[in-house]
Amino acid sequence: MTIDEKTKVMDDKPKWYVLHTISGYENVAKQNLEMVVEKNGLQDRVFDIICPEEEVIETKDSGKQVVVKQKVLPTYLLVRMIYGDDIWHTITRTRGITGFVGPKGRPLELTEQEIMQMRLDAPKVDESIKPTDSVEILGGPFDKVTGIVLEIDSVNSKAKVNVEMFGRTTPIDVDLDQIRKIG
Repeated sequence: MTIDEKTKVMDDKPKWYVLHTISGYENVAKQNLEMVVEKNGLQDRVFDIICPEEEVIETKDSGKQVVVKQKVLPTYLLVRMIYGDDIWHTITRTRGITGFVGPKGRPLELTEQEIMQMRLDAPKVDESIKPTDSVEILGGPFDKVTGIVLEIDSVNSKAKVNVEMFGRTTPIDVDLDQIRKIG
């Protein structure tokens, strides 16, 4: 790779890519990749490494319902980076990673629609939401559930929302980007 080609890669805007991992080792592969990025000084090329998880409600044998984290895309990691052939070898040789998802193991960037569906880029937060507002929760185990905002924590981008759950009103914490004002 010539200096001009490397400069061209570095001027590129970061994009989201999908990495395939060994089944059950998603978190290990993520930690290994984070160490490789740090060790090789790639912080200016690899920005985000995500193992997507969501909270789901499970019923235990005792009948008790609990909220647990579950992988959204088992065996995959999502990476926001500035891609170049020089970085391909470093990433694909990381322990736990089997390769990029794409034709012949070469990365295929995610489309804008896929990025929006997975909420990978910072979603817009409705700044007008305040306590006592009626809101609808978007995504997660409480998708499409409505509730009343109790309090807003703008420092941590969270809101406490009262929702009807298991036959009673329960306060839950949600990210501000996961609620929208209704009514």
